[in-house]
This record gives sequence, structure tokens and C-alpha cells, in this order.
Amino acid sequence: MFHKEGQKIIITTFFLVVAVVLTAQYFIDVEWIRLTVQIAALLLLIAILQFFRNPKRLVTPNFDEILAPVDGKVVVIEEVYEPEYFKENRKQVSIFMSPTNVHVTRYPASGTVTYSKYHPGKYLVAWHPKSSTENERTTIILHTPKFGEIGYRQIAGAMARRIVNYAEEGEQVTQGDDAGFIKFGSRVDLLLPLDCDINVKLNQKVVGARTCIASVRPLDD
Repeated sequence: MFHKEGQKIIITTFFLVVAVVLTAQYFIDVEWIRLTVQIAALLLLIAILQFFRNPKRLVTPNFDEILAPVDGKVVVIEEVYEPEYFKENRKQVSIFMSPTNVHVTRYPASGTVTYSKYHPGKYLVAWHPKSSTENERTTIILHTPKFGEIGYRQIAGAMARRIVNYAEEGEQVTQGDDAGFIKFGSRVDLLLPLDCDINVKLNQKVVGARTCIASVRPLDD
């Protein structure tokens, strides 16, 4: 299954590849050049299909856990001051997505969207320390039953020039459901309460709607 955000690109690329393959077949006489052009065109189509894949992941919502919103690698775990919405310290967990990762954003928890805002900005590489505050990004806040308010940010990278965000203020959302898409390499930051337990480590690979990023701290801690 492919994400709906890729439909136009997939269709356009398909017809372009067909045109290139047929043109090469009829107008390029040197066999190795013809085959090289045709194979390159087919590899481009495969790469586009791979990027826009959208695997189905069934989730049984768990109010005690925050799930990874995207596939990728954990590149930041730290306490930061969040100036836009919370205006207080939060635990930040950042996940970097390479172009080979699934780029679907999924809701990390069930709850109500209380804030959703788009910010234009720069296109620094996604692992740059200032990308969270200076790059093109969206900030989404969810009010959850067990964690209170949590946030996540979709951040554009050097290649990502289009962020798609489906979260609308006042909407009830379900953990694991499709929350948006970021095209061609990017990062997502989770902004979590200080009293939650972080269950991942730096450089750990995570899977969207599968890996538990954080959990409610037991009352006896």
C-alpha cells in the first residue's frame, strides 16, 4: 500500500519511466547505453514506490505508553526548554528519518488535539541542533488521559520541502492513526513530561506505531 500523498508523484514517475524506456528502446542503438538508461529509469520508479510505502500497522491503543510517531533512529534524548507552547522544560526525544525509512507520521498517543501550527523556516540538515527551532516545521499538542499534554514536531530537513499535517485543533485522535507525512528525509521531535519514563536509547532504531518511546512512571517511584 502507498500513501495518498505520493499518488501524483507515483503516477507522474510511472508515465515518465514508461516514456523513457520506450524512447530508449526505439532510438538508442547502442545496447549497453539503452539498457543503462532503461535500468536507471526503473530504479527511479522503485525508489519512489519504496519512499511512499505505507505499511498497515494495527494498534490497540494504550494510554500508558507513547509510541514512536515515525520509523527511524533516536538521535536526541535530553531535557530542553520548550518556548512555543509549554514554556517550561520537557523531555525531548528526536527521531531522524533517512530517505529509506517509511515517512508516514502516526499519532503517538490517543487524545484531543489542542494546538496545531505550521511554521515556515530554513532547511538545515535534520540532525542540526537548531533544526527544531529554525527549520520549516509543524507543532502539534495532544491532551492525553495519562500523560496530560504531550507535543510532537514534524521538522523538514535539507531534502524535505513538504510537510503534511492532518491534526486539527479540537479533533479526537487515536494512537497509531495516520497523522501526516514528510517528504524526503526529515525528523520528528517528541516533547514529553519530565515525570515519564523514557524506554529508548540513543541510536536505537524505532518503528512507528510499534516501539514504546515512553511510559507512565509507576506511582511508587
